[in-house]
Amino acid sequence: MTTLAIIGAGPGLGAAVARRFGREGYDTALIARDQGRLDALAAGLADEGVTARGFAADVRDPKTLTGALDAAATALGPIEVLQYSPVPQREFMLPVLDTTADDLAGPVEFSVYGPVTAVQQVLPGMRGLGRGTVLFVNGGTAVVPHPERAGTSIAFAAESAYGQLLHDTLAAEGIHVAQLVIPGAIVPGHDRKDPAVLADTLWTLHQDRNGFRHFADDLDS
Repeated sequence: MTTLAIIGAGPGLGAAVARRFGREGYDTALIARDQGRLDALAAGLADEGVTARGFAADVRDPKTLTGALDAAATALGPIEVLQYSPVPQREFMLPVLDTTADDLAGPVEFSVYGPVTAVQQVLPGMRGLGRGTVLFVNGGTAVVPHPERAGTSIAFAAESAYGQLLHDTLAAEGIHVAQLVIPGAIVPGHDRKDPAVLADTLWTLHQDRNGFRHFADDLDS
């Protein structure tokens, strides 16, 4: 079996997705900044019968990100599914009139340069397999910009455009690209935004391979 790589893996959505894909036989590469937390998360998943390993990287540092993805493919096997879902930093969410050009550097590195780096790294492996899936997970500002969260609104819109372009370009190669927009917070126990429910949704996007943009819940929720 091939590998799922989750960029921005944590104990909520990331762990739930690892469990869901793990039930289907996928090993999971957990990628985030803190190796200690990743190791603890992988150990917890192992106790549940899920094969996972942590690989530390910063999405704003291309060398560490490409290194982590390369190490993951070497250790676990070729990456068939890439999920890009890191949680943006609070300093990216300034009011629009307080946001300078310098303030946009971080969000753009996080939501544009990071995804481009990751996709470019895994794409040769997917082409070698003859199949692949790239899943972008974004908040509601990817679709409806918010004046109090200018950085993420601008950067998520650019990430969305990149994803749409990939979707249109790679479909003929058997590589499916989809975006899941999650309005508001991920809420344990919520009928549509509980981590396990969202993990099921992402598995369905991978399996059904139908369309680019999908919504976990209504935008005004």
